[in-house]
Amino acid sequence: MVQDLAPDKIAGRVLVVEDDQHIRELVVLHLRLEGLDAIAVGDGAEGLRIVRSQPFDLIVLDVMLPGLDGITVTRAIRRESNLKDVPILMLTARREESDKVDGLESGADDYLTKPFGVREFIARVRALLRRRRASTPSAHEAAVTTAGLHVDPARRLARLHDRDVELTAHEFELLYVLASNPGIVFSRDALVQRVWGNDTHITERSVDTLIKRLRKKIEQDPGEPRYISTVWGTGYKFADA
Repeated sequence: MVQDLAPDKIAGRVLVVEDDQHIRELVVLHLRLEGLDAIAVGDGAEGLRIVRSQPFDLIVLDVMLPGLDGITVTRAIRRESNLKDVPILMLTARREESDKVDGLESGADDYLTKPFGVREFIARVRALLRRRRASTPSAHEAAVTTAGLHVDPARRLARLHDRDVELTAHEFELLYVLASNPGIVFSRDALVQRVWGNDTHITERSVDTLIKRLRKKIEQDPGEPRYISTVWGTGYKFADA
């Protein structure tokens, strides 16, 4: 759905789920000034209903919502196979690191703390939409098969033995980077650049969160991982071929 435009223009459909009317109207105004088609609702249940019935390129989601909170909505979205690649930008008034980790572990792609500046908000939106445009794999990227795990970038498929593994876009990118370079140690900063690119505000802590989510999906025992190993003080590597 996202179109290729001039560098200073972006396009796409954005769902804004925010219960504060002032913030909701401000966010929608600036999204529309950027050329985006923005739809806004004020509660989590309505947001979840809409995202299940209409296609979107990005979801802007407040954490503290009446009814279903943002964490619950994010988890519900990520359980839908057709929604697992839609970027989610979380908004919250909470500043604690644990709150950010909770948001990212639930499946969010980025996290912005209130109050925030409009320029920073639009920069985050642009980064997530650019990443979505660039996430289509090249046809010549080779599939990787090792120890019962098959990762096929052309088909955007991950299979562990006889079952498909549902991964978000970032989880898939991270798995493919590691699995296609067995035995190579990647620093957290290198993984941020490879998975999120240069134009995001993601921290190295986000890599740890993504690794944790990925291990839960592909490792028999996430505490004793077979595929993705931690190299203490450095980063992570995939098991040697």
